[in-house]
Amino acid sequence: MEIKKIKAAIEAILFAAGREVKIVELMSALEVSSEEIINAVESMKLDYEKEDRGLQIINVGEAYQLCTKKEYYEIICSIFDKRSKPNLSQAALETLAIIAYNPRITRAEIESIRGVNSDGTIYKLLDYNLIEETGKLDAPGKPGTYGVTSEFLRMFGFSNLNELPDLPRYKLDENQQIVIDDIMEENAEEAPMPEREEENAKKE
Repeated sequence: MEIKKIKAAIEAILFAAGREVKIVELMSALEVSSEEIINAVESMKLDYEKEDRGLQIINVGEAYQLCTKKEYYEIICSIFDKRSKPNLSQAALETLAIIAYNPRITRAEIESIRGVNSDGTIYKLLDYNLIEETGKLDAPGKPGTYGVTSEFLRMFGFSNLNELPDLPRYKLDENQQIVIDDIMEENAEEAPMPEREEENAKKE
């Protein structure tokens, strides 16, 4: 199949599906290789950018989804979507971050890190389809484990979890509390003392 027809077919599939479509699904439908699918999609992305289209194709793990560009969100919602945006509390964001950086984490481990009960927060994230149960841990009681979903990747603009930003280095103090480590280069010069403090120091 020529590249032009592959691109047209992929666009039609992604539009009709209204969800992320796995590469293997596209391969099966079009009877072409994964390399041909990937090359066609990358070409389509460039086409959309050059033509300044309102649509874009995003990667969601090993899948693709056709969606609108985020700068047109408010315009689109004013036409047909009167739903309020999901409101994630600070607790929900903290819990979501813990799960994203620790795939297959248990509820007890989440609560150990946060130091508070997280039942309500976890239920909310499950309701928003941002996390999902990923199985059972091979431990006493067989506790359930959690991981983030493709909806999380799509909402936050990641193709996979490898794109998460690096966490700052940290250490534990004598009270077992997290302390952010000094991330400056070892040979960096010490920051100068503020003028007022420097004068006070001289007087002492």
